[in-house]
Amino acid sequence: MARRYDSRTTIFSPEGRLYQVEYAMEAISHAWAAVGILATDGVVLAAEKRISSKLLDPGLKSEKMYKIDDNIACAVAGITADANILINYARLCAQRYTYQYQEPQPVEQLVQGVCDLKQGYTQYGGLRPFGVSFLYAGWDKHFGFQLYHSDPSGNYAGWKGTAIGANNSAAQSILKQEYSDDLNVEQVLALAVKVLRKTMDSTSLTAENLEFATLTVVNGKPVFHPLTAAEVTELLREGVP
Repeated sequence: MARRYDSRTTIFSPEGRLYQVEYAMEAISHAWAAVGILATDGVVLAAEKRISSKLLDPGLKSEKMYKIDDNIACAVAGITADANILINYARLCAQRYTYQYQEPQPVEQLVQGVCDLKQGYTQYGGLRPFGVSFLYAGWDKHFGFQLYHSDPSGNYAGWKGTAIGANNSAAQSILKQEYSDDLNVEQVLALAVKVLRKTMDSTSLTAENLEFATLTVVNGKPVFHPLTAAEVTELLREGVP
């Protein structure tokens, strides 16, 4: 039955489903994992990073963590090329807002703008959904620290802690058990390590296969800080049971 209705994103099945959108979400469930957790004094993003070959030069550019504006960053799971298009769009929107209003764009407003673009790719013929999900970490003067998750359908929601990519159900189960509203950034980093340690397929966690980043406020200004390899190694050492 599905084969009759999955050739276009604009065709509903008799059950009211859009199969191409569901296929995009299924592709993300096989991507490298990413975790986002809200703390009292910041937001933590953590992600799995796989090196496919010893000969590959990892370079300085992250493939999982991206800074959108001074007050917003994101982690991605899915097709990186699709993510690059949406991240460039988000950066452009943020800069246009700053240029026009002389202040950073509110986090949810930016997320909604990107999701509106993603939704359009599910409604018009000749297009396919973006095969990527985002975890947005942000801060603004209206609502403080925020964490959002968006998927290929254009839906988004605010979370205290969530996971995308491979084994996301197991990761969210651990977060439900371990998360509490009074955790600070250091405690949330330790929780992120615990989640990845129990859900990743890799037997050993190292700075080569993990990325961590924090968004905090220092002297009234948001600061996005990707952890260095040395900081990740120390964090993993502290998290060993």
